[in-house]
Amino acid sequence: MRTTLSLLFSLRKPKNYSSGEMPIYLRITVDGQRTEFAVSRKCNPKSWDVVTGRASGTKADAKTLNAYLDNIQFKIQELQRRMAESDETITAETLKNRFIGKAEKARTLLVVFEDHNAKMKNLVGQEFEKSTLQRYETCMMHVRDFIQLEYNVSDIPVTKVNFAFLNNFEYYLRSVRKCGNNSAIKYLKNLGKIVRICLGNGWLTIDPYLNYKPKQKAVHREVLTKEELSRLSKKKFSIERLNTVRDMFVFCCYTGLAYVDVHKLKRSELIKGVDGDLWIYTNRQKTDTLSRIPVLPVALSIIHTYEYHPQCVIKDTLLPVMSNQKMNAYLKEIADLCKIEKPLTFHIARHTFATTVTLNNGVPIESVAKMMGHTSIKTTQIYAKVMDHKISSDMQQLRKKLAVG
Repeated sequence: MRTTLSLLFSLRKPKNYSSGEMPIYLRITVDGQRTEFAVSRKCNPKSWDVVTGRASGTKADAKTLNAYLDNIQFKIQELQRRMAESDETITAETLKNRFIGKAEKARTLLVVFEDHNAKMKNLVGQEFEKSTLQRYETCMMHVRDFIQLEYNVSDIPVTKVNFAFLNNFEYYLRSVRKCGNNSAIKYLKNLGKIVRICLGNGWLTIDPYLNYKPKQKAVHREVLTKEELSRLSKKKFSIERLNTVRDMFVFCCYTGLAYVDVHKLKRSELIKGVDGDLWIYTNRQKTDTLSRIPVLPVALSIIHTYEYHPQCVIKDTLLPVMSNQKMNAYLKEIADLCKIEKPLTFHIARHTFATTVTLNNGVPIESVAKMMGHTSIKTTQIYAKVMDHKISSDMQQLRKKLAVG
């Protein structure tokens, strides 16, 4: 990016000045941003040309001073040229510091990335999930390996992160790391946050993502059909822990809550809503947005079943939820016993709520978005899938209307 550089030498009147020489200062202006510093020389105002910013006259002392100032100007212009050639961020402050020999803290990509991850680690459980931190740590590992392979160095200045860097990193993720399209895009989004930190601090002046628009591909998301959900709900297991895990899964199918949210769900979050019925009011841990969910009869029945469960009484939770690892292991066993050929996970339960339980029963997508804690309907559309029987039902209604007309 071309920068506009302006250099102006001027005299500055010191405090308690009465007469005699004044110190000479150089003002550096880059793209409207300026800084000043003294150049260790003085000049009498009577011998100073304000227009040219130089000593006036043809005497030897004037020529010597002007040669000194010309040399400073040349050196700073050379600094600007070299920084531009190496794609470094050029600011008035940077030029001044380079000229006077003031050391600057190197801003390198992995140093900024490590600092971000360290701060995120301290906020796990408050503002971030552990899985989010792990995602950024994996991304940083990929960036480190890419830099070593592409540049044969351990780190690079943040100013080297440009459009070409992003293109090459994406190719590396797909070819070397064998990432699918959406995984590669997610890592690039993680890196994008680090780039925004650099932009915000002025370490980068050009956003490399400005013209970089990778797109995620639509992914087929499994949901349970109405028949599968009914079969699962009615199944009686001889092992009690399977009944409990099944109930937790079905509860999520009828509330849309993620595992992490139902795991921390407190009794105090079950309250009477605007319609007089019981609602769940809870903040989603992932996005810290409020979900307001009317409790459907199936979910309410499950709550009553475990009202006096020892774990619920001791922890003051609504349900006796086990660890995610144990739950998912038992869900595989449950799927086999119910002859469901889909990988049962709590993600599927959430998708089932959006699709089978709500949208396919005519609940508007705006309401579904609110219950799921989404800030954008676009997010809800990722979860939701309209099934053929809903399309058939809608078209049957249209046929009836057209027949009457």
